[in-house]
Amino acid sequence: MDAIRRVQLTVLGAAVFVLLAGTASSYGQEQALYISRTARSDVSQAHAEQTPSKPAISTEAPVVNLDVLVTDEDGLVLGGLKKENFRVLDNGKPQTVNQFEPIGAPITIVMLMEYSGIAYDYFAYKAATWGTTLLNYLEPEDYIAVVTYDIKPTVRIDFTRNKAEVQQTLSSLSYPQFHEANVYDAIIDTLDRLDHVKGKKAILLISTGADTMGQNTLDDTLKRIKESDATVFSVGVAEAEYQRAEISSGSSLSYLHSKNILDSFARMTGGTAWFPRFEGEIPGIFRSVATFLRSQYRIGFSPAPLAQDGKYHKLKVEIVAADGKPLMVTNPKGKRQKPRVYAREGYTNIKGQPRD
Repeated sequence: MDAIRRVQLTVLGAAVFVLLAGTASSYGQEQALYISRTARSDVSQAHAEQTPSKPAISTEAPVVNLDVLVTDEDGLVLGGLKKENFRVLDNGKPQTVNQFEPIGAPITIVMLMEYSGIAYDYFAYKAATWGTTLLNYLEPEDYIAVVTYDIKPTVRIDFTRNKAEVQQTLSSLSYPQFHEANVYDAIIDTLDRLDHVKGKKAILLISTGADTMGQNTLDDTLKRIKESDATVFSVGVAEAEYQRAEISSGSSLSYLHSKNILDSFARMTGGTAWFPRFEGEIPGIFRSVATFLRSQYRIGFSPAPLAQDGKYHKLKVEIVAADGKPLMVTNPKGKRQKPRVYAREGYTNIKGQPRD
């Protein structure tokens, strides 16, 4: 029998315990991952043919992929679910799940950090210091890339499994060159770069949520998020400072707006957002990010040709028993509960070709 692990995960401030069975990776041959446009242009066609991949959500993809975390009401992650346990509703219409990957796939994550001269570089160095903590929770087979942004995003290190190299990159960051922090441009650019990366992928956004003078608007960013299947996790770096400022001078509407933006990025993509006040919260948060990603199922369905309207579709994922009725689970205290599902809220469908 497969070994069962019990790991603590914090989602939206609640303690969540992960119950995992059979965590072997379903991946075959290792794939080369590149976030840099220059680097990925050098990938050979021979390697591409050897690497198994699944289509991601994009304007050209016929398959909609969803990364789904399933827990009970007490936060016990439900391992061992099968394809038949997932029901997907696309604008209220049931879909056939034709792709399924169980819990345990390696992590592919971009650490996207605000690194600007705002507040005399204070938040920049805070983000870089916090970012190193994530490395403690990555496994040898996980991939990580680091991107910083101020007036524009900069790829500091491409996807790698070498944690020492990432640590060195974060430690050697020089003084921020600009006081701007254009989070909208950075999110859109990172999602564009992730389009070619197949399978499960995520962005860890460490930011104040402020946008100073970017080319893109919030509406542009939300539209781009709806077109991607990457999960976004947001960590706000300014909560403690603004809490202290609120005591002395009242609440800041601009900060509340920035905080709501970070929360929206996470919620729309099936991730979560944290706004820590104390340094001691950081290890638990980044442990939760890693555990969250390792506990996701990946499911996929193909929209019907008539549904390929180029519009945004709302999604709902339900967990059902073999007879099609809602699945009920029993917690360790014997209480029957409904599962909770964490998944992206929708997707932008491709535009179907006109028929003759």
